[in-house]
Amino acid sequence: MTKTLTFAILHFGVAFTITYLLTGSVVIGGAVALVEPAINTVVFYFHEKIWKRIEDRSESVLA
Repeated sequence: MTKTLTFAILHFGVAFTITYLLTGSVVIGGAVALVEPAINTVVFYFHEKIWKRIEDRSESVLA
């Protein structure tokens, strides 16, 4: 869990920093830092589910 939390902190920090540097806006940087990681988390969840199906299918072919 610690690894997940530290990754989340890094992700928020990177999202904020890049957006702030591109826009000069703390508000936009903060909004992107909240929204982008949240959406990425949902996308990652579905990515993992699909990837698991692919792995399971390839294992059953090999068996």
